[in-house]
Amino acid sequence: MCVLALAWKAHPHWHLVMAGNRDELHERPAAALARWAHPDHVIAGRDLRSGGTWAGASEQGRFAVVTNLRGYGAPLPDRASRGALVSDLLAGEGRYADPDQVSCEDFNPLNLIVADRDRAIFVSNRPGPIHSLLAPGIYGLSNGTLDEPWPKTLRLKEILLDWVVGGAAEPETLLDGLGEDHLPAVGLSLATPSDVPQEPPQSPIFIRNPVYGTRCSTVVAIDVQGRGEIIERRFSSAGDVSGETRLRFFWPV
Repeated sequence: MCVLALAWKAHPHWHLVMAGNRDELHERPAAALARWAHPDHVIAGRDLRSGGTWAGASEQGRFAVVTNLRGYGAPLPDRASRGALVSDLLAGEGRYADPDQVSCEDFNPLNLIVADRDRAIFVSNRPGPIHSLLAPGIYGLSNGTLDEPWPKTLRLKEILLDWVVGGAAEPETLLDGLGEDHLPAVGLSLATPSDVPQEPPQSPIFIRNPVYGTRCSTVVAIDVQGRGEIIERRFSSAGDVSGETRLRFFWPV
């Protein structure tokens, strides 16, 4: 993901709600949101170049999402894929399956949020190891630090907050906010340029660009009974909707 907002235990009906956009080179191959063949309890898209994923949920009761972290130079090619970290956490197996033991020093700069029925944890590896529990509330995350007040991050948090206080019904309506393609006149300018040359210095929530832009919008909503839904809306290089997938699942109580 490149920008997301998360409501963690912020409403009596909702355990977790996440709304975010994945921005990437349009030429990079990816598979649409689906239940994986193995393990079959994981629901996520898949990066077909590295084999990992950027966000998803497991029917065993896990959620994870990752962003890269700008300002530390180009990624080193010998580091493990950040998408593999999310895949292992969702699968509950593999080298990086335990959020309490995972060594993020194996990866290029990243931010990670992982959650289950009991807790949500924020993890980062820059400027040093960060591993902290999240209190109930609404959070924003892009390619900077948690809740860093970049314009698009503040705006997406505002959209999610409005949804929560406005009745918190119909999670798919959050997709409209994820489609905002104008830069809000709020927040702080970014201190460092993007490590992706094609990314604009500052960007709105939705990036419309034929080379590097928003590839998909994702909403994950899980209620306090464990009933969940993931919605993924995909976009062409022209910024037009090219497909949409909705999958329901259930977290064991």
